[in-house]
Amino acid sequence: MTTRGTRSEKVKRIFQQFDVNRDGGLSRDEMAALVVAVNPRVKFSDEQINAILDEVFRTYGEFIDGDKGLTYDGLLRTYDDGAGDVDRDFDALELELNDDNKGSTIEAEASSSSIVDERVIESQKKQRTAAWAVSPNHGIVFDDTWKIVDDLEILIKRLKAKQAKDGKFKADNFDAFSDAGWSRELGPSSEISEKRVFWEESGNDYAAFVRELGALRSRADGARSREEAFDGHMAIGRVLYDHQLFKEALVSFKRACELQPVDVRPHFRAGNCLYVLGRYKEAKEEFLLALEAAEAGGNQWGYLLPQIYVNLGIALEGEGMVLSACEYYREAAILCPTHFRALKLLGSALFGVGEYKAAVKALEEAIFMKPDYADAHCDLASALHAMGEDEKAIEVFQKAIDLKPGHVDALYNLGGLYMDLGRFQRASEMYTRVLAVWPNHWRAQLNKAVSLLGAGETEEAKKALKEALKLTNRVELHDAISHLKQIQKKKVKGNEGANGEGVFVIVEPSKFKTVNGKTTLRQDLAIALQIRVFQRITRLSRCDVELLKKEMSENDVPMSYSGGGVPEKSIRKPNLEEILRRLLNFLKPETFQGAVKVINEKILSVLDDTGSGRVDLGMIYAVLAPICSGTPDKRKRVAFDALLWRPVNEGGSQIKRADAVHYINLLRAIYIPSHGVSEMLELHGEEDSSMVSFKEFLVMFDDPDWGFGIMSTLVKLESGDRNRHGNCVCSVCRYPIIGSRFKEIKSHFSLCSQCYSEGKVSPAFKQDDYKFKEYGSEAEAMKDKCTCLPLQSRNDR
Repeated sequence: MTTRGTRSEKVKRIFQQFDVNRDGGLSRDEMAALVVAVNPRVKFSDEQINAILDEVFRTYGEFIDGDKGLTYDGLLRTYDDGAGDVDRDFDALELELNDDNKGSTIEAEASSSSIVDERVIESQKKQRTAAWAVSPNHGIVFDDTWKIVDDLEILIKRLKAKQAKDGKFKADNFDAFSDAGWSRELGPSSEISEKRVFWEESGNDYAAFVRELGALRSRADGARSREEAFDGHMAIGRVLYDHQLFKEALVSFKRACELQPVDVRPHFRAGNCLYVLGRYKEAKEEFLLALEAAEAGGNQWGYLLPQIYVNLGIALEGEGMVLSACEYYREAAILCPTHFRALKLLGSALFGVGEYKAAVKALEEAIFMKPDYADAHCDLASALHAMGEDEKAIEVFQKAIDLKPGHVDALYNLGGLYMDLGRFQRASEMYTRVLAVWPNHWRAQLNKAVSLLGAGETEEAKKALKEALKLTNRVELHDAISHLKQIQKKKVKGNEGANGEGVFVIVEPSKFKTVNGKTTLRQDLAIALQIRVFQRITRLSRCDVELLKKEMSENDVPMSYSGGGVPEKSIRKPNLEEILRRLLNFLKPETFQGAVKVINEKILSVLDDTGSGRVDLGMIYAVLAPICSGTPDKRKRVAFDALLWRPVNEGGSQIKRADAVHYINLLRAIYIPSHGVSEMLELHGEEDSSMVSFKEFLVMFDDPDWGFGIMSTLVKLESGDRNRHGNCVCSVCRYPIIGSRFKEIKSHFSLCSQCYSEGKVSPAFKQDDYKFKEYGSEAEAMKDKCTCLPLQSRNDR
């Protein structure tokens, strides 16, 4: 760990290197030379240099000494605030510390500090291991606190020695994973440990440690003043945090919060502990208290606001609230434009909600400030891939891997990109490298099997699948193994597809006919399947539609006015995210994050076509209602009630026909991609100011051509798309049929819903036209066999 003493000496050496005239300040020319020297791979224009210098001299005006320029303390503060990385800059300049500054990082474990004289204490203050200890803003103030810290260090060393001896002390290397980028020590330049330590808390040695720690806390409580007690508990907490004893550190920071409730520091550090412990909601509350205290404290804590915003955003991401997190990352970047981690986090969060162009811009800015930021390169490549710029994405992924060869995220995502491009051999190589770093990564093992299968290496794919089965017992692995068996059993030599799928032909829709009105039309099924995918990702099919009605009745939304002067109940996207979290409270954070992403991409992008960041809440409820759970009649009723709830219709029992038409067109634009957003312009009857009753609304809604008649097919899918048909497999994709089974009555082959909707047929069954009958379950097929003998056939499998 970089010590405060070592760190400040590095800053001093950097300062001395560029203080050419030795006047104790860095002028604009000297600062410009520093900026260029520590970024040797960046070619700055004069405008960029001037912009950076303007920002530094404006932000750190209190450290500007007349014509001399930025003082040493000012340069140190810029590093404390995250404007640069001390170690990176020091190495880039190829500087060295003086000999008398090396090797003095850890004080000797001598006698208890409570009996050490003051001269020794003063000497130890200069050799403290942690940067915070001698910081003028966040360090130890009282001499008795130093004594407590010394005793605590000895207790921790004893505990570590005992647990290491018993084999209980564990440390994992996290260097391969993306850095969360959060500010853990009220300064983003503080080093985040690459080693995560796991203490064994159930043994007698840990219990004895906790008892002795309690005695130290009692000493802190017995201090001569409230300020000294606060100083003691903060120091205890900081030492415990440095040694990753987070639960115990939290106790100390909470006690410090009680002693000085309006101080920013204990709330911030309690939030850090809670986040590490996975208690994200509580962490968010502590960061909000820190933010409140910082804003109330005026200029005293102003320079800490960017760090608080960053960590508040990360805590919100821990809850899955990525849209809300974006707001705080933006605030951090505005307050501190050189905060490259804030920009990286903003870019990553924007990518997480599907706003790829904005993500690319933020990530490129972060890389401009820190060219060796591997995590930013990784996320930038992912965003480029999402935008279809695959070749450029490959280059950026490779850059991330060059910077950090064992970067799991970059290797795994590059493997996925190669898979999408059909370059299966390269994909399998990437997944092999992932497994070399993280051997129990079951998804990498599964994807390796799939990529090997795509490359035609069936035997190797089998081995990879067996390895994946050792890691997890998930159902998709069993389906993949069943698929492999079917390929081996039924493939035609030299006539199989790249991924084991049989060769097929696409039949035009007019040649797909149905036996009766109960069989779903191919075009309708294709649309309904896409909506069903959206339901599954968002889990809205598990959200009772009555909850939307409850939200409308229980939560008041202020009135606002659109650009055209029309009153509406509009809210910002982060506020909508809070409503969605209540509706989908059964989801884990990462699953909820995925749900918000597709809702933002599919729905909010249409409703907020101007990019204002605000959406009409009533229309949101009306658009969500048809795909929530509940009977079709309930869904339609809630959709109508949501339109009634909007200010333009509120208070009556009817809605304007123009609003009903606009709503139907929105539904079709969002859920029926074949019609697209352009159909929204065809607002037939928009000038009509007549009103529509619920009964008339139903007629408009159910219209198969101009309404949302596809809902009947969707409801049918919801009730039966998990049904299995015994050992029956699709004649095209060879996967077991799940959901409806479509049987061709002439040739007696069967298709799954997906292949039927895409019009795929095996060339072996080429006909002028095809007639299909739909079976929702195997029981229906058996019943049909018994009542309709001509349909029997040996090949009916």
